[in-house]
Parts: sequence; structure tokens; C-alpha cells
Amino acid sequence: MTALRDITLLVNGQEYAVRVEPRKTLADTIREDCRLTGTHLGCEHGVCGACTILVDGSPVRSCLLFAVQCEGVEIETVEGLASDGVLHPLQEAFWEHHGLQCGFCTPGFLMLAKGALEEDPGLTGESLKEVLSSNLCRCTGYQNILAAVEAAAVRMRR
Repeated sequence: MTALRDITLLVNGQEYAVRVEPRKTLADTIREDCRLTGTHLGCEHGVCGACTILVDGSPVRSCLLFAVQCEGVEIETVEGLASDGVLHPLQEAFWEHHGLQCGFCTPGFLMLAKGALEEDPGLTGESLKEVLSSNLCRCTGYQNILAAVEAAAVRMRR
């Protein structure tokens, strides 16, 4: 029997005291123990990007990290984007530019884009397309996602 570990995670500015097996992924812990279900699980192998979140401001695949590795870091999930009922510019742009269809991949794209644009606010064109190509979408054809992120980038630079 594996010993459970008590850890505290800082997610979207809130502390969560959780008891987890050392092998439990961060994605599962966020969804099951923190009850934040916006982070989606797709391939669970780090390929699709559906589970992308920010860890200390950088986009990461939460299915590839163990929760016990993340004590003492700042974690941001899609639930942390909107503030006091006001959508983040990325969320507004995805809505306005029809950057989603079924919506399954959307949280991962939002978090990937947020991290990338915060690291490089001037990211556009081919460079932006290359960053976004690391996440998969089965519905949209990507053009509306790219248009949404480009529109949000302009708003975020203001």
C-alpha cells in the first residue's frame, strides 16, 4: 500500500490542502481534490495539450506532473482567468472569433496562449502559430483559434 502525502497546492491564489498518493498526477488532483474541472484530460500522455495549465507562469501539461512536485509553486487553471465576473481578453476573443466548437480543448489553448503572451507580448504570425501548434483540436481547423489569440494579444498589450 502506498503512503499518502499531505501537501498544499496554491491554485488560482487559493490554498488547497490535499492528501494524495505520490503517483497521482497534478491534473487528477486539480480535478478530483480541488474540484476544479476546467482542466480537461485528453490523451494523458502530454501530447494533446487539453490539460495545459500555468505553473509559475509557464504553460505545462498537468498530466505529466505529479501533484507532490507542485507544492510551493503558483498554479493557474482556466478557472483563474475571469476576475469578478469579467472575462479575460483571451476568453472574450475566443467567444467573439468563434475560437471553439465543442470546447474540450479550449481551456488548454487559453492557458497556453496566456502563458505564451505573458512571456512574449509581441508574439504574432508564424511564431504564434508555432506555439499554438503544440495543442490539438479536432473541431475548429485552428484558424479561429489563431484569430482569437491574435485579437486578444492586441488587447493584452494595451
